[in-house]
Amino acid sequence: MKIHSNRVAVLGMQWVLGLTVLIEAAFLAFAPAQIHSFDKTGLPDWVRLVVAWGEMAGAVLFLVPRTVVVGSLFLCVIFIGGAAIHLIHGHGNVSMLIVYAAAAWVVAANAVGPEMNL
Repeated sequence: MKIHSNRVAVLGMQWVLGLTVLIEAAFLAFAPAQIHSFDKTGLPDWVRLVVAWGEMAGAVLFLVPRTVVVGSLFLCVIFIGGAAIHLIHGHGNVSMLIVYAAAAWVVAANAVGPEMNL
């Protein structure tokens, strides 16, 4: 029973994180309010597009069972890189990026091949 509960919990974490990142990245790419907010950072617009599309690609890979490990590693690199950029620019609140990276790492650590094996 515990193995089944763990499997369900990790699968739930995978889908919640994957869909959350996918939706937030789509907002970053397409929502006028997010685009306007990003303009205030002083970074070039291409950075916003690279981050948004990178997160969307990583989230899709993360949601597909056969590519969950690759997607997880891809997202971890994006989240840790994003946290570093935030800290370099003086934005200290990177806790959500760290939580996202940790969740992606847990899902990857529990995935073996195309099936979840907990």
